[in-house]
Amino acid sequence: MFAIIGLVGVFFCVFGGYVIFGGKMGIIIEALPKEIMIIGGSGVSSFMITNSAHTIKAAGADIKKIFAGSKFHKKEYIELLSLLYQILKTMKSKGVLAIEQHIEKPMESNIFNAYPAVMKNATTVKFIADYLRMFSIGVDNPIEMETLMEQEIDKMKHEDQHSSHAIQGLADALPALGIVAAVLGVIKTMASITEPPEVLGKLIGGALVGTFLGIFLAYCLAAPIAGRLKGIAEEDSQFFGVIKTAIVAHLGGYAPQVSIEAARKKVPTEYMPDFNELEEILSQIS
Repeated sequence: MFAIIGLVGVFFCVFGGYVIFGGKMGIIIEALPKEIMIIGGSGVSSFMITNSAHTIKAAGADIKKIFAGSKFHKKEYIELLSLLYQILKTMKSKGVLAIEQHIEKPMESNIFNAYPAVMKNATTVKFIADYLRMFSIGVDNPIEMETLMEQEIDKMKHEDQHSSHAIQGLADALPALGIVAAVLGVIKTMASITEPPEVLGKLIGGALVGTFLGIFLAYCLAAPIAGRLKGIAEEDSQFFGVIKTAIVAHLGGYAPQVSIEAARKKVPTEYMPDFNELEEILSQIS
């Protein structure tokens, strides 16, 4: 919602302010098609040269994230903590073998399927199952496990930020591409130097549209999109940090309730359930 409001606000403030203070939209509209071809076309082409096919596809798919935001909210965090509590409680009371069937086939597990908000994200389910499996085969040193989990979380965050880095690179290039378009406009103007002032004025104005468009696309659209995508990737990585905290605390010998409390503290403040709220939910888990 705020992304849409911000997008509308950018266009209204820039173009609305221009018109309110006496600017003529005619010259911008007239120059826009060729400027978009030069700046937009060369920008997209350079984007394709710079980035791999995977990154290009990911960037296109990730644009919708600026409107949807992070995949994980309070509901997802509560279900995650509840799932982890049930698993850790089962391991504590019945041993590691009691969860083997659940981590080998999590999609068929009655424990995992009790938490649909977690199950809808296959990466989360795989992450939990993989590290519980490692624990079951003998990786029980909390420091080693924490290092392994941190490395994978960092890798996932880095890969999730490929789109934002690519779009930020485009944002950095757009002002220069605007200058290219403006210089071409100046060349065209100089070739018509014998024309009367009113004709030259329109030609110079059209040339300056290129500079404006490059800066506008860079700092009002591409850079904010890149920044938002980077922030979402960082938010999403915190979800896996909660899993890491719970499992590492369990390996350290803490009771399930203590391990989950440590994990709750890792939840982003805006989504973190209250201690009493979570305790009431966990008390209902058998």
